Amino acid sequence: MTINLQYPIGRFSPPQDLTAGLIEEYIQVIASFPSLLRKEVQHMAGENLHTPYRPGGWTVKQVIHHCADSHMNSFIRFKLALTEDNPTIKEYSEGQWAELTDGQHSSVESSLKLLEGLHERWVALLKSLNKEELKRTFFHPEKQKSITLEHNVALYAWHCQHHLTHVRLVSRGV
Repeated sequence: MTINLQYPIGRFSPPQDLTAGLIEEYIQVIASFPSLLRKEVQHMAGENLHTPYRPGGWTVKQVIHHCADSHMNSFIRFKLALTEDNPTIKEYSEGQWAELTDGQHSSVESSLKLLEGLHERWVALLKSLNKEELKRTFFHPEKQKSITLEHNVALYAWHCQHHLTHVRLVSRGV
């Protein structure tokens, strides 16, 4: 069996029915992500951090910094959606961000620490949300549609698992 290196856990496919139980599972994935990521990279030598997870893909270092960038943006989108009526979010070029000096050369420790604190706050916020709040939306200009917060919880649980698998492909030599 050949593994799809770009989408090793498959593309994101939201469930039809986002139950309270599923949301709780997704929150737990988001909660555990920083410690699982740290565990994967703690034994990696510097050179491994500069290894792409697939030909033409980002290095492990870029993936880790991307997760910090992406998750910061998502957290802010949640806060905007909770305090404004269907706000239009700001797009950003994640590919270009990954090519910036900090994405290529900064220590992964800075992003690991950032993810730990960010996820602690994010999970506290997520656990406080009721059913109505999870239905709140933001408008995504690239997709030209409104996205619910419950959908975004599912998306970011997938995002955590997606990139954790990329790092594991390198750290475990898969």
